[in-house]
Amino acid sequence: MELKVLNIQGAETGEVVTLNDEIFAVEVSEHAMYLDVKAILANRRQGTHKTKTRAEVRGGGKKPYRQKGTGNARQGSTRSGLMVGGGSIFGPQPRTYEQKVNRKVKQLARRSALSAKAAAGQIVVVEDFSLESIRTRPVADMLKNLGLAEKKTLLMMPHYDNVVSTSGRNIAKLNIQVADQASTYDILNSQAVLFQKAALQKIEETLG
Repeated sequence: MELKVLNIQGAETGEVVTLNDEIFAVEVSEHAMYLDVKAILANRRQGTHKTKTRAEVRGGGKKPYRQKGTGNARQGSTRSGLMVGGGSIFGPQPRTYEQKVNRKVKQLARRSALSAKAAAGQIVVVEDFSLESIRTRPVADMLKNLGLAEKKTLLMMPHYDNVVSTSGRNIAKLNIQVADQASTYDILNSQAVLFQKAALQKIEETLG
């Protein structure tokens, strides 16, 4: 697949890039994408939820009433999970939600996600650019010129650029990532993937 390279004003530069079929035209594996996205979202969970058991709540040291003769059920503590103010029975405890996905599956998932975006015509290539100072307006203007201002956009850069990243972080629908670090979730959670030209070579080195 060939795509025209645009400049930040949204005009064609006259240059054309060819997308690598091994990355942007593979058979889409929905199962691989599902496994990778599920693991990514699970690994974001802190797992710090906690309820107190009957051993941890305050009080309940004394037997509330005698064992027999009251007509009530037997109780040894007012902090039983069956009593008001008692501990939680089988409540959530701190745990890790970490899931692992094999490297080859993760790579297949990212290739599948990029191929799905390419097939849907949701990949745009812009010439390499940089900013002299941290300002949101140039990035917002670029997205407007490219017709991406109203779309959730993933901007792929060849390397980390603090000025560009800081300039774009205030734009709600823009996610900026280094090409070899963008996850399957980042790609699928966007309506358009905007590549700097040099970022295409970076992702070919990673997934090719």
